[in-house]
Amino acid sequence: MAKEKIPTTPAVLSLKAAAANVTLHTYPYEEHGGTRVSSQKLGVDEHCVIKTLVMEDDAGKPLIILMHGDREVSTKALARH
Repeated sequence: MAKEKIPTTPAVLSLKAAAANVTLHTYPYEEHGGTRVSSQKLGVDEHCVIKTLVMEDDAGKPLIILMHGDREVSTKALARH
């Protein structure tokens, strides 16, 4: 059986460089699956999946948002701040 190919992302490279004791969990990508599919494939509640959203404000400054997978960002509320 062929060895599973683990994606080489900056995060994975950093973990390897730090000799971190981690277990990587992979699953097949599904178009428009989002956190619903990833949580099902990993066998965890969708609330436990943390997603990263990258946006920018009117001035072009970056906004980095970390939120639970079962939540949505209100861009209208965000624009008011």
